Amino acid sequence: MSAVTVSYTVDGPPDAPVVVLSNSLGATRAMWAAQVPALAERFRVVTYDTRGHGRSPAPAGPYSLDDLADDLLALLDELEVGRAHVAGLSLGGMTGMRLAARDPGRVHGLALLCTSALLGPRENWLDRARTARGEGTGVLAPTVVSRWVTAEYAAANPDVVARLREMVAGTDGEGYASCCEAIADMDLRADLPTIAAPTLVISGAEDPATPPEHQRAIADAIPGARLLTVSPGAHLANIEQPSEITAALLAHFDAAGSAR
Repeated sequence: MSAVTVSYTVDGPPDAPVVVLSNSLGATRAMWAAQVPALAERFRVVTYDTRGHGRSPAPAGPYSLDDLADDLLALLDELEVGRAHVAGLSLGGMTGMRLAARDPGRVHGLALLCTSALLGPRENWLDRARTARGEGTGVLAPTVVSRWVTAEYAAANPDVVARLREMVAGTDGEGYASCCEAIADMDLRADLPTIAAPTLVISGAEDPATPPEHQRAIADAIPGARLLTVSPGAHLANIEQPSEITAALLAHFDAAGSAR
């Protein structure tokens, strides 16, 4: 499948180094709202909706992780960006890892949040894809969002939980399902030792979707990678711990920029 033209937003100085933020399965670029203002003070920040999500096209599947990496590469080309820092959470992190391994000249620094290089069981993802196609993403929203934030955060922030559920329910069923199938067929373990970009790996200590052992495996396999664990934090740890994660991204991309 050829690359699709994704919907995106650009914030920050036009001549600053570029940071691209890539969303989780079932989310839109709005999931990065807490990070964008501070990042945009020092970087040109590009947020986009992965294909099948938000305002981006949802072509018929199947999709592969290489398709998602191709979309990100096409976005960089459209913006005439030779090299960018890339931060991705969950599916966005998988896209970032694949692009950094496959096209190392395009990724300057890499931040991988609450993601995995191999996320089985495969049949679970195919089951979720069938549900999304057959019944829609709305039926998945309560369970998905229960993994995105801790129970304590959810109880204290019902308005945020409502917005997150709407985000999942608003995701195209075919797009969501096809991304599930891309995850089902993904195995990035052989890519990890080849990644040369300075890499920060971030875990949510209470993440039930991609538990911390997945991030430890990534950090152990990528040369020189650093691991940060935040708590409390479930799968969308950037929403639950916005200040700590924003500061970590700023420090990491500042250091990666000065080192190269």
